[in-house]
Amino acid sequence: MGFADYRTSLEEGRYLRVVNYHNTPASTADQLREELTAYAEAFASVTVADLDRFYATGEWGLDRPGFIPVFYEGYRNNHTVAAPICDELGLTAWFPIITRFVDCPPDEQRAFADAHDIDLVEEELSYDRLALTWDEVAEIGRRHVVVPHTGSHSPIGAIVTAADVERELVEPRRRIQEVTGQEAVANVYLYGTPFGTSDFQDRAVLDAGYRYQISNTMIQRIA
Repeated sequence: MGFADYRTSLEEGRYLRVVNYHNTPASTADQLREELTAYAEAFASVTVADLDRFYATGEWGLDRPGFIPVFYEGYRNNHTVAAPICDELGLTAWFPIITRFVDCPPDEQRAFADAHDIDLVEEELSYDRLALTWDEVAEIGRRHVVVPHTGSHSPIGAIVTAADVERELVEPRRRIQEVTGQEAVANVYLYGTPFGTSDFQDRAVLDAGYRYQISNTMIQRIA
């Protein structure tokens, strides 16, 4: 695909805008609703089926540019703030969750977050828990896309053994699928490394069954 093709796609609205969010505490709910309302008015909400159709046929199939809001980590406020606002606006959001963060007993979640580059906000530090429960993950998965953000917020360079692959790529996908009853279609590394940078990890991602990889600059169809 050459530059002229890209330009034509942009001019015709055949592109996808992905906006990444992390913590969305209650104090930011009004701002988040305002932002997402503007996106919902200008863009079409994109589902996994929409992406699958585009990659299979090359047909965009939407009347506007596409939009996916992505909420990272698996914070409790994914369930109390982000998902309800997306529901109000009819947006399909993607939630990459750190499965071992969700597994943590509530009294260990702050220590886990501190040890695994998971940013917290002051207003929530006194809460009885910081992460989603698996029941909340299942509820979010009824309307939205839930995928692993690895088991423990791992960068690609930390996955070097078969045990690492099982802990960070295979088991998180299996667990999310068991809980949601939906396919966990995408892998996401800490720091957003794209597919195609390392043969070992690329093969591990494919063998685990993922079809997409989310990076800092793109959603890649990998299978």
